[in-house]
Amino acid sequence: MSYVVAVRTLCEFTAKRGDLDLRFTPSPTSLEGIEGHAVVTARRDARYEAEVTLAGTYGELTVRGRADGYDPALNRLEEIKTYRGQLESMPENHRALHWAQALVYGHLLCQTRGLERLTVALVYFDIGSRKETVLTQTHDAAALRSLFEAQCERFLSWATRESAHRAARDAALGHLQFPHGAFRSGQRELAVAVFRAARDGRALMAQAPTGIGKTLATLFPALKACAQGHVDRVFFLTAKTPGRALALDAIDTLHAGGHDLPLRTLELVARDKACEHPDKSCHGESCPLARGFYDRLPAAREHALSSRRLDRDTVKQAALAHDVCPYYLAQELTRWCDIVVGDYNYYYDSSALLYALTRINQWRVAVLVDEAHNMLERGRKMYSAEIEQPAFKAAGKIAPAVLKKALQRLQREWNVLNRAQTNRYQAYGEVPARLVGAAQNLIGAVTDHLADAPLSLDDALLRVFFDAMHFVSLCEQFGEHSVFDIQLHAPRAGDQDRRLSTLCVRNVVPAHFLAARHAAAHATVMFSGTFAPERFYRDMLGLPDDTAALDVQGPFRAQQLTIRVAAHVSTRFKDRERSLIPIVDLMASQYAELPGNYLGFLSSFDYLRRVADLMQARHPHVPVWTQAPGMGEAERDAFLARFRAADRGIGLAVLGGAFSEGVDLVGKQLIGAFVATLGLPQVNDVNEEMRRKMDAKFGSGYDYAYLYPGLQKIVQAAGRVIRTETDVGVLHLIDDRYRRAEVRRLLPAWWAVP
Repeated sequence: MSYVVAVRTLCEFTAKRGDLDLRFTPSPTSLEGIEGHAVVTARRDARYEAEVTLAGTYGELTVRGRADGYDPALNRLEEIKTYRGQLESMPENHRALHWAQALVYGHLLCQTRGLERLTVALVYFDIGSRKETVLTQTHDAAALRSLFEAQCERFLSWATRESAHRAARDAALGHLQFPHGAFRSGQRELAVAVFRAARDGRALMAQAPTGIGKTLATLFPALKACAQGHVDRVFFLTAKTPGRALALDAIDTLHAGGHDLPLRTLELVARDKACEHPDKSCHGESCPLARGFYDRLPAAREHALSSRRLDRDTVKQAALAHDVCPYYLAQELTRWCDIVVGDYNYYYDSSALLYALTRINQWRVAVLVDEAHNMLERGRKMYSAEIEQPAFKAAGKIAPAVLKKALQRLQREWNVLNRAQTNRYQAYGEVPARLVGAAQNLIGAVTDHLADAPLSLDDALLRVFFDAMHFVSLCEQFGEHSVFDIQLHAPRAGDQDRRLSTLCVRNVVPAHFLAARHAAAHATVMFSGTFAPERFYRDMLGLPDDTAALDVQGPFRAQQLTIRVAAHVSTRFKDRERSLIPIVDLMASQYAELPGNYLGFLSSFDYLRRVADLMQARHPHVPVWTQAPGMGEAERDAFLARFRAADRGIGLAVLGGAFSEGVDLVGKQLIGAFVATLGLPQVNDVNEEMRRKMDAKFGSGYDYAYLYPGLQKIVQAAGRVIRTETDVGVLHLIDDRYRRAEVRRLLPAWWAVP
């Protein structure tokens, strides 16, 4: 069985040595890198070949990639690297890796073209000065072959084992049976649709009710597609930690089914949760787990991959046993695992690890997106950026003298915008070119300075600089999918004439950015309990035109959920004061009628606090516990533990928060819910601008900005009550607008709303 590896992956495996060093060093943005490559190739003559696709074999190993360029007149293969600052300050281990890649491409070119001799060049292009530095080596074909074979030999034993692992994995998955014997109602329908999407290389939108087992119904068919060679690996992406836990548990269920599954599953966690030395910097001079990281990596990798479930604790144990960083060990392990479970950002963010590896290695991946309705807001946040003027003014006071001019230029352009603005908030159809130019000038000044003095800026200045880089990056990609807005700050006492503001490139429609991620995946499956209306999510998430759609009719019956509409109450902001007594009296009445555990959802923490205080005053016999802002994981666990204990009462939470979805309270643990809001986003300047933008683009501005996102939160929260086919409960919808036809048509079809 042949094992296919990208040139870059091969060389990173065989030629990377020394410390892990994550200190900021001046480097071009991805756009600057692309432009730099284009400048270099444009300088060559007409016969120059750019982006030369190459492949070759060594034993069972197939190595493939694209060389940057070949100049037939000089018989020179070129590997182009862009950089900023002083080339001589580049670490030696980086240069060694660059040469390894160039020489491998050199052999592949000689083999493909029948060349007897070749000059191999590293072309370093300085983004600032636009100058090239060319380093060359000349080798005959036999020498390049020898160098190539040496690299392959180092990798081959690993590749042979990986091929054997893949063959054993696929054979075992071919015999894998659904672990529960029979599918639940709707579960088989979902599984069949997921398999077809993975087989055919398509995207799928699946709406399926909470409680049917969507996690297993998506993972199982994706793995069956692996067995048949349609998919190489599976990424299971979630919005929150509980979703990761459910996925890992589902995979454990597959292992427990009596099958010997040689299936490696990796959990990716955030850097701040994996870091062992948060007080140290990520380089060998500071952190002992970064020192010699790549020298100790092979043994740590071998240790880790002896386990099949590589969750956070397993990776940590393997890392610390070999004195390497757990977080970066996990990132290295992504190359060798069959299933990766992690947050959305690992594939969809602008600098996403899994997306980059998929493209470099040309993997055929099945991307399973859990609770995909969350991708709208998460996508917007990934592709929005803001900079705050007070932070930049403070930076100007402490910055080195060499940076003050660039900071002052940016402030001048910023102040011009402030003076021209007549309203506190204003949105614009484009980002002013002079502002972008000033911000780019600042980035250039900072990167040039850091090239000469890499450790000269403190964390506060670096944060300002990184904010500026992110802002400029999104300015360069600005289009109809986003708005540029300015929010003037309220003047401080005694400083009435000074105008300061926050500038924001605010993404409205993430489809523009997400579409490229969908295109890189062999199959994308987005599934949720609330994926209606379908057209709204298609428009916003950038799914391909041929995306299949599935609406699974679940196992739940109307008799399981008693729905009561409190149409005499308005929870609109202007009516909040009048709504408090009716809400607490309704909750107390329901609790008296049927004591048990209930969840109450309010639209804000202030509203929640006022309801809790009034409940204690009017109905002190009703036990109440509340969600607090900024709860940590332990506090959230304690909140949920009250439902699983023998006590009874009402837990009050904010709609759309940590307890609105991903919470599994079955049977008597939760017998009812109160939703005292319609869930509509607040009417404010930002949301109104987004409404106008979407009205112009889609013709349904109010629905897209307010109604659809609001009702999605309602259905998710209400879905906490009925989790299994035997659960029964009650749902109180508290607001007069639940009588409106446009609201009722967005509620689940199986609900019997009176």
